[in-house]
Amino acid sequence: MLIAASLQGQAAVDQKEEKPKTGGRPPFSCFGSQMNDYLAGVVPARPAHNAHDMLGLPGWLNFSIEHRTRYEVLDGQFRAGASGGDQQIPMQTCVFLEANFEPFRIGAEFLDAREYGADEGSTLNNTHVNEADFLQIYGAWSDEDVLDSGLGMEVKAGRQTMNLGSRRLVARNVFRNTINAFTGVTFRLRDGEGKWQLRAFATQPVNRLPASQADLLDGVHEFDEEEYRTYFSGLFFEASDFIWGINGEAYLFHLHEEDRPNGATTNRRLFTPGVRLIRPPRKGQWDMQVETIAQVGESRATIGRNDTRDLSHEAWYQHASLGYTFDMPWSPRFLAQYDYATGDENPNDGKNQRFDTLYGARRFEFGPTGIFGAFARSNINSPGYRLFVNPRSDLSAFVSHRMFWLASDKDQWTPARLQDRTGRSGDFIGHLVEVSARWDAFSNVSFESGWARLIKGEFAKDAPNAPDPKDVDYFYVQTLLRF
Repeated sequence: MLIAASLQGQAAVDQKEEKPKTGGRPPFSCFGSQMNDYLAGVVPARPAHNAHDMLGLPGWLNFSIEHRTRYEVLDGQFRAGASGGDQQIPMQTCVFLEANFEPFRIGAEFLDAREYGADEGSTLNNTHVNEADFLQIYGAWSDEDVLDSGLGMEVKAGRQTMNLGSRRLVARNVFRNTINAFTGVTFRLRDGEGKWQLRAFATQPVNRLPASQADLLDGVHEFDEEEYRTYFSGLFFEASDFIWGINGEAYLFHLHEEDRPNGATTNRRLFTPGVRLIRPPRKGQWDMQVETIAQVGESRATIGRNDTRDLSHEAWYQHASLGYTFDMPWSPRFLAQYDYATGDENPNDGKNQRFDTLYGARRFEFGPTGIFGAFARSNINSPGYRLFVNPRSDLSAFVSHRMFWLASDKDQWTPARLQDRTGRSGDFIGHLVEVSARWDAFSNVSFESGWARLIKGEFAKDAPNAPDPKDVDYFYVQTLLRF
């Protein structure tokens, strides 16, 4: 799926801030609340026909309504013990309201994420459904020139969403029907010229409720709550064009998690440092991206209440990509990619080496999620390539091919819950081929459609409890309305 570069993984390199500007091409999701950046001088990107103007609201009040409907169908299965196909009609509606009394702001975003067509044999869970709840409720203070220092500063407190860097570890979800939220305080300090920026945050992740499939199928409503005894904090620094046109990021995240009265956890206590280097795409030039992430601390192998053994957590992740944008009609861009995320080498050695992607997004690198979501940033060894084209300013498409091996043949293919602790089922999962296209028909209306095929390898066919060996096809079509 092709969306605004600053919001989608490998495309995050496309758009560095220019002042002033209007919000770029929005992603195919509820995102109106993210299109303003007061410190960077980014103004709201409103469609030609919008709720704010139609209601005659004052300039200090931001108001938007967004709705997405998608039909998705899965033919074949890859998950352990599953059979048959699956289908859903997920719907996502957001209403955003923010009052700006400079330098203070008060905002709220209401999310209704629901689905139709699922049954007891479906993969339905709370990544698909989160009915009628507040995604954000916050207060903020910001100043573009604090004490005439040339520095911009912002403090934001309350429930909010976050996008950081490549979005591989912290993201506001786009393709997924539900969206990650956090309650706490975030802080930004920004150079007035946009050369560098520091972010800091201390939060509790928000737990989407209800969580059981039975309650979701029955349409039970329950307000979300902060995850008791779970704390997520971090520092994130980014610098623009610091050498040879390359942008850089360095960060450190900390997650502390304990069992809660209403649910067990893997008791993650993780420190996750990382660095990323990016050279943005430009016509007639090479672009690149390299990201290296380490992960240390403690975690448990399972969420079982009888599993009380803390394992030494030692994992890492590596991404590398190299692209070229041709200076010709349709602006074709070819991108070669490689991702490696460690898996657990030995289930009995007292260590957990499976990389944890924390609260990151994965659609932009590993195919559609929704009822598909075959691959995640854990226990994979995956080269691949993509070709992007833009026939017109309102039309874009891509085709991609990736190959997936297990980083450890004794650890789990995590989204499928398939594992062979002996390693005798091999390590090749298969090929993923994908085609997707998007058309922004009007400023208010966009359409997108895509198809993905998982061509199974030996592990996907032979692992214990593997489903039917036939290949898997996933198709979706969706429309987005903005007002």
